[in-house]
Amino acid sequence: MYIGKVNISLKKSVLDPQGTTVMKAFHDLGEKSVTDVRVGKYIEVKLNSSNKEKATEDLDRLCKNLLVNQVIESYQISVEKVEE
Repeated sequence: MYIGKVNISLKKSVLDPQGTTVMKAFHDLGEKSVTDVRVGKYIEVKLNSSNKEKATEDLDRLCKNLLVNQVIESYQISVEKVEE
C-alpha cells in the first residue's frame, strides 16, 4: 500500500484572488512583511499498487485525468510506502 501526496497550485501566470484576499487580511492584521500569497490544494490518495514506481505512475495519471486542470494549475507529487 502506498500513499500519494499531491500539491496543486495555480500557475504563476494565473491570478489568485483567494491569495490576494489572504494577503490583504495579513496586512490588515499588521503583518506587513507578507509580499505575496498563493493558495493551493493538498490531496492524499491511497494506492494499492505493486511497487513505488507503479504507484507514482498511477498517481501522475490520476492527476492528469482528474485532479489537476493543467491549463491553469501545476502540481508536484510524492509517494511513500505505508503499512496497513
